[in-house]
Amino acid sequence: MPVNGLRVGLYRAASYIIGNEVYIGEKLIIVDKLSDQNNIIIGSRVAISPGVILVASSEPNFSRIKPYVKTEHGIIQIKDDAWIGAGAIILPNITIGEGSVVGAGAVVTKDVAPYTIVAGVPAKKINEVLMS
Repeated sequence: MPVNGLRVGLYRAASYIIGNEVYIGEKLIIVDKLSDQNNIIIGSRVAISPGVILVASSEPNFSRIKPYVKTEHGIIQIKDDAWIGAGAIILPNITIGEGSVVGAGAVVTKDVAPYTIVAGVPAKKINEVLMS
């Protein structure tokens, strides 16, 4: 997976915190307002499938509605051993717990507890990761 190593290296160079043995699929999009804080923190052995969107910052930019709507700027944490399915969207100020699974196409609007499987729009718990 030499291309994966390049992708991970480039995201680290962009000041995102990324653990060891992480897989980042093609077309990961990170929506982030430039700041001094590390808005994306990815643990070790995390698998991020293709087409995932991490929205650390959301605002209407130059629109005249900006003073009247809630804007979000925050941190996204993906803990060790989590798996993010293809096309999932994770919104600001979300923690994906250790060993959790986010189903393909899910929109994560709330924290995901460790060893929990979520899916849907918005993402809801559908099962648990049972480790023996």
